[in-house]
Amino acid sequence: MAYESGISEDDERAILDAIEKWLEKDVRPHVMDMEHADEYPHAMVEQMKEFGLFGATISPDYGGLGLSAKTYSRIVTKIAETWMSLSGIFNSHLMMAMIVEKFGTDFQKEYWLPKFVSGEVRGGLALTEADAGTDLQAIRTRADRDGDDYVINGTKTWISNGIEGGAVALMVKTDSDIEPRYKGISMLIAPKVDPETGAPHEGFQTGKKLEKLGYKGIDSAELIFDNYRLDAKRHLIGGEEGKGFFMAVGGLELGRINIAARSVGIARRALNESVRYAQERKTFGKPIAQHQAIQLKLGEMGARTRAAELLTEDAARAYDAGERCDMEAGMAKYFASEAAVANALEAMRIHGGYGYSKEYPIERLYREAPLMCIGEGTNEMQRIIIAKQLVERNKV
Repeated sequence: MAYESGISEDDERAILDAIEKWLEKDVRPHVMDMEHADEYPHAMVEQMKEFGLFGATISPDYGGLGLSAKTYSRIVTKIAETWMSLSGIFNSHLMMAMIVEKFGTDFQKEYWLPKFVSGEVRGGLALTEADAGTDLQAIRTRADRDGDDYVINGTKTWISNGIEGGAVALMVKTDSDIEPRYKGISMLIAPKVDPETGAPHEGFQTGKKLEKLGYKGIDSAELIFDNYRLDAKRHLIGGEEGKGFFMAVGGLELGRINIAARSVGIARRALNESVRYAQERKTFGKPIAQHQAIQLKLGEMGARTRAAELLTEDAARAYDAGERCDMEAGMAKYFASEAAVANALEAMRIHGGYGYSKEYPIERLYREAPLMCIGEGTNEMQRIIIAKQLVERNKV
């Protein structure tokens, strides 16, 4: 089923212009200090609430903006050009929301989605465990039925918004014996605080904040569940066990488009900084942009960036059309993330010693880009998905 956004090109342009003005006024002056201090951007999060970014892709039926993946990806790219970490704060949240909107019961949609839109409840996706990353079927976190409730025990790791967020879409095992393994996986909305009473849920503990090479500002954390109890009606997404694996896979399609869009932002910023610097920096009596060695680098960077943009738009169009898009999203995520890494490295070489300095944004882009090759499924896995779909769609 095709997705109808209801947003005209003029509306999209107005949204992007408003975000650009916000980035220029309230974000760019503070990025360098906050990123190096690994400081959570509380004020910026409140401003993103006002923009409606926490409801960007949620239907207007629940108060969201109802943006298409195409418009959403352009917003993500623009923000990631300035500070990639900000885009991760609402992307993880929207993946959680998408799972509820796509698979939840009518009651769950009406209960949770307005809270997600307003930012009253913000969160992310809790899939990964110490021994279960790409192989999601290997998770060990259990949810055992006890009357009308589930009792959850286990640990998740590398969870974005794990500290500052208030809820996660939590992947759990509800049947450890069934084969194939994916049939024993379910998905729960797991809040830290009961929205009805405001009382903290006992048994939901936030572990240590995980230190990272890049992707600063946003919190990545361990989550620990110790006899954590939830009622099935509000929290078992879809009201049926055994569907969680496919919910996660469906959420990752939008997540991979987001990663591709973030990667385009990094690649584009690296390109733009390099084009500017190459005209300002002089060696042997002329700007380095006139040296053939630099021209070769800029030419490759420009081509990579544009190809990444087009692949990301292609994946977003397929998603909006309601088509199966695991191959398109995989291609976009794979190519754009590799383009971000390559452009960040070339930008550092073009800038020389200044690229290695914390006074310039290049070293940050260099640290941010590799995560894009890992997040939402490694690039090795993306190539396998692409190959399998190429065969499936072109059978002889």
